[in-house]
Amino acid sequence: MDDSSISDSQGSDGIFFNKQGKFCIPCTAFRGFQYVAAGLRTRYENYKSNQGSSPTVIMNDNDKIPGSRSYLKEDPPDVQKLGVASWDFLHSMAAKYPDQPTVTQEGEMKEFLKIFSHVYPCHWCAKDFEKYIEKHAPRTKSKEDLSRWMCEAHNSVNGKLGKPKFDCNFWKQRWQDGWEDQQQSTVLEKQN
Repeated sequence: MDDSSISDSQGSDGIFFNKQGKFCIPCTAFRGFQYVAAGLRTRYENYKSNQGSSPTVIMNDNDKIPGSRSYLKEDPPDVQKLGVASWDFLHSMAAKYPDQPTVTQEGEMKEFLKIFSHVYPCHWCAKDFEKYIEKHAPRTKSKEDLSRWMCEAHNSVNGKLGKPKFDCNFWKQRWQDGWEDQQQSTVLEKQN
């Protein structure tokens, strides 16, 4: 079967299938495959009701990976969880980028973003990011340039998803320095 002729496709209820026609968890929003995880809501409600006022929650051994005392069984991240984590990573990486990168650092960042757009676990998300990079080459001359480019790329995705756009003038507060009011409250907490 020629994979190039097959793309991710969305079935009923928002379920996505990958190139090979298999269910694609990272490509599917959680709300779309809730019916697949029959009993998940009941399990969660039981978990919440058993918490009571005790700060310690004792999980059933069936909720843990076999042989583990602490690792819980978790499903692979859906497209929303994966997206939030990925954007946090990309923005944080841009915020740590040098103010005056070397030619090598610029090349590495461009190459990283190109590779990222090819290996991202949600195929249609990866293709969309790849197309964005082709139209809007990453600006890697400085931390400011890269961070604003990343914010613009993220806003492009937000626009397609019907989400509000982030004001890129606040990228430093969001991904580098933090918000002044939070910094002050953290200092006060440490002093007490």
